[in-house]
Amino acid sequence: MEKKNFAFDRINYFLLTIGMAVVVIGFILMSGSGSSENEFNPEIFSALRIRVAPLVCFAGFAFMIYGIMHKPKDEEVKL
Repeated sequence: MEKKNFAFDRINYFLLTIGMAVVVIGFILMSGSGSSENEFNPEIFSALRIRVAPLVCFAGFAFMIYGIMHKPKDEEVKL
């Protein structure tokens, strides 16, 4: 029986899942209540929302790119 070589291995899917989870965490950190017409909420300018959360999202996207570019090890099929 011949072994098929796929583009992605199990480790690639694992890395992509971790990267997606990090991106989702970054978007959750960015979310929150905003300002309304009657009241100003200064929390929209917090360091967590405008500095930390975008960096977390960027790290997640970079991790996903690494997960896509990671080449699986080729195992030689012994006869």
